[in-house]
Amino acid sequence: MNITIIIPSYEPDEKLCQVVDAMLAEGFRDIVLVNDGSHPDHVRPFLDAGARPGVTVLTHQVNKGKGRALKTAFSWCIENRPGIDGVVTVDGDNQHNARDVRACAEAMVREPDKLWLGVRDFSLEQVPLRSRFGNTLTRTIMRLACGRAITDTQTGLRAIPARFLPAMCRIAGERYEYETQMLLSLRDEGIGLGEVPIETVYIDENQTSHFDPLRDSWKIYKIIFRHMFCSKGSFAAFAASSVACFLVDNGLFTLFNGAVLGRMADGGRELVSTLCARAISSVVNFLLNRQLVFRSRGAAGQSAARYFLLVVVQGSASALLVYLLNSLLHVSNVMETAIKIPVDMLLFLVSYKIQKKWVFRDK
Repeated sequence: MNITIIIPSYEPDEKLCQVVDAMLAEGFRDIVLVNDGSHPDHVRPFLDAGARPGVTVLTHQVNKGKGRALKTAFSWCIENRPGIDGVVTVDGDNQHNARDVRACAEAMVREPDKLWLGVRDFSLEQVPLRSRFGNTLTRTIMRLACGRAITDTQTGLRAIPARFLPAMCRIAGERYEYETQMLLSLRDEGIGLGEVPIETVYIDENQTSHFDPLRDSWKIYKIIFRHMFCSKGSFAAFAASSVACFLVDNGLFTLFNGAVLGRMADGGRELVSTLCARAISSVVNFLLNRQLVFRSRGAAGQSAARYFLLVVVQGSASALLVYLLNSLLHVSNVMETAIKIPVDMLLFLVSYKIQKKWVFRDK
C-alpha cells in the first residue's frame, strides 16, 4: 500500500510521538503532522516527531480548527503525493490502535470507491457517558438527515482514497463540524461509505480532547439540521413544502367559502371552494418542489405534466384504497377517517419517491 497518514494536532503532549512511533512500527513510511497553531510551550512534540524519518510537519501560525488542519494536509498531499492510494486520518491522542489504522487502509485499497470509517463500540463500559449519549443522539439525527445508519459519526479514523481528496477540500467547515459535514456531503459527491470495527479506547475519559461540548455541538447540529431542510431533494424540505401548501389550501378554502362565494347555495359553494383552493395550492406546491426542494433543471412543462398526473393518480389511489378497506372491514363513517390517515401517509411517502426519481429528475 502507498498510504499517507495524516495527524492533525493542537497543544499535544508526549502521546503525539507515541502515535507517530506506532505508525512507523506498523510499516507506514509517510506521515504528515499538522501543527494547528499550538502555543510555543507545546511545540516540542512536533520537533521530536518531525525528526523521525518519513515525517513531515505542516504548521498553522494560529489555531484554525481541525477541519482546516485536515484540508491543509489534503491539499498538501494533492500537490506533493500524486501517486498515493489514499490517506488515513488519525487523532494525535493515542486512542487509535495502529493495527486498526492498517485495517482501515487495507479496506480502502480493496474497495477504493468508498470512504472508510473506523467505528467504535459505544455500548462498552469504558465509554464515558457524555460520549455514549452524544454519539447516540448524533447518530439518530444523522440517520434522519442523510438516510444512512452511521455507527460512529465523530470518529477521527478515516481512510480516504486519493481521488476523493479534491472533494474533501471543497467541503465547508473549519473545526470539528467539518467531520460531520464530510459525512453529509458523501451522497452528493457520489462517494460510498464503509465501516471497519476498531478497538474502543478512552484515555482518562478523553480529558485531553479540545472538543467544546456547547460550541462545537451547536455547530455540528446546526449543519445537520441545515442539511435536513436545505439539501437538494431532502425529505424534510419536501414535508415542509407539503405543510405550507396544506395551510395555503385550507386558508384559500376558508376565504372562498366565506367571503368570495358566500351567496352561493350550500353544496355548490363547498365544491367550488375546494376545487379553487386545491388548484391554487397544487400550483404553489409544484413551484416550491421544483424550485426549492428538488431544484430541477428539466423542462418546466414536462415536470408540470408529470406532477399533475401524479396528483390525479394519488387522489384516485387514496379514494380507491379507503373504499376497499372500508368494504373489507365494514367500518363506520367515523372510522373511515382513521383508515384514510395511514393510507394518505403511505401515499405521501410514495409520492416523495416518485417526485424525486421521476417528476423532477434532471436529464
